[in-house]
Amino acid sequence: QVQLLESGGGLVQPGGSLRLSCAANGFTFSWYTMRWYRQTPGKERESERELVAFISANGGTTEYGTSVKGRFTISRDNAKNTVYLQMNTLKPEDTAVYYCKAVVYGRDYWGQGTQVTVSS
Repeated sequence: QVQLLESGGGLVQPGGSLRLSCAANGFTFSWYTMRWYRQTPGKERESERELVAFISANGGTTEYGTSVKGRFTISRDNAKNTVYLQMNTLKPEDTAVYYCKAVVYGRDYWGQGTQVTVSS
């Protein structure tokens, strides 16, 4: 059974940093691209989640959404079945619930999300 568990969210002041983690199990983690999404208040549907970043199976390729490029870094540790999102220079507009996602055998799997709030 595929399971994804995010952690590391919290309240941070503008300009601060957070590191999110997503621990995976139930599939061969090192075979799959991993993605981070976020969902902001007022956007309730899964289809409205914004792609923040993705990383290829071996970590050799990463891509970022325009709004986070240069501030966020995605990485993974295949030995630990974990993907990370380092978030620096956080802004109030980064406030959202952050989710990791895996597509395994053509099916989407999401974690439960972790709340990030950027506020003074």
